[in-house]
Amino acid sequence: MLRTLLDDIQAVRRNDPAAHGRLEVLLCHTPLHAITAHRLAHWFHDRGLRLLARLLSVIARFWTGVEIHPGARIGRAFFLDHGAGVVIGETAIVGDYCVMFHNVTLGGTGKYDGQRHPVIGDYVFIGTNAILLGPIRIGDHAKVGANAFVINHDVPAHSTVVGTPARIVKLNGSRVDLDLPRTVPPSGAVPVELGV
Repeated sequence: MLRTLLDDIQAVRRNDPAAHGRLEVLLCHTPLHAITAHRLAHWFHDRGLRLLARLLSVIARFWTGVEIHPGARIGRAFFLDHGAGVVIGETAIVGDYCVMFHNVTLGGTGKYDGQRHPVIGDYVFIGTNAILLGPIRIGDHAKVGANAFVINHDVPAHSTVVGTPARIVKLNGSRVDLDLPRTVPPSGAVPVELGV
């Protein structure tokens, strides 16, 4: 856990020019507090102490404005810039060295049980107010622009997507204008009937 905390502190120092030292980051960077609280809540969640994990996540949301379900899996050196309004659902997976800005949602659509939230690859950048919904996959080194809306479509690795609905504008370093590929739900995503 200490190595992970040091990686998270280093991620803040690497990505935030307003971070002026380790002590300042540790004491004053509320998104780091949210990530650290999540890591502890996730530890409790994995050991079957789900009520304690949820209580810790509620306290962290009150303190930081960031809501991360204790079941979500967050990789190493995760960086939240500002953090306020971020929502990460229970089955979401975030890879290593990812950067996420405020008001990002990694949510479900209500159409699946099991794996129902996005799976984010390594080294992914997600801009302010991006909304990613469903059991989608965001490939390694992808960039999701501010205000992008992605629902039930995957984002290829090494691509940049923008817009509502999101479109691919850069792929493997070349400018393009392409539709996103439709998501093929993973085996863990079980379709459900929506009741009205």
